[in-house]
Amino acid sequence: MKKILLILLILTAATVMVHSEGIELGDFPIGKWLDANWDAVWEFETNNIRILSTDGSVHYDFDGKTIKDWKVRPGTKGLVLSFYCKETGKKYEFTKPLTNLNLLMKIDTDTGNSYSVELPLEK
Repeated sequence: MKKILLILLILTAATVMVHSEGIELGDFPIGKWLDANWDAVWEFETNNIRILSTDGSVHYDFDGKTIKDWKVRPGTKGLVLSFYCKETGKKYEFTKPLTNLNLLMKIDTDTGNSYSVELPLEK
């Protein structure tokens, strides 16, 4: 009985850890970048990412959402942050080039649509 209880406890802990794959930017820069096409500001904080309107109100907050495949890694064009959000049905990829302060953003949807844009750093 004790072995079964221990196995259930371990499985529960593993499930919680997998589900709670969260936002940890690591070496990826924090700050705000403007998507002028949508009048949106992407805000990267230490433990969260939000999409704001240019007046500061929140369009979308990734805190508490189901984030999968979270990766921060070096790439040939710079530091790359990528993840999938189940609630939005989108895969996000942000590249911080080594040569300027902008971000390159690419979004792929579950429906097959893609969106790419260069986001200038907001001052």
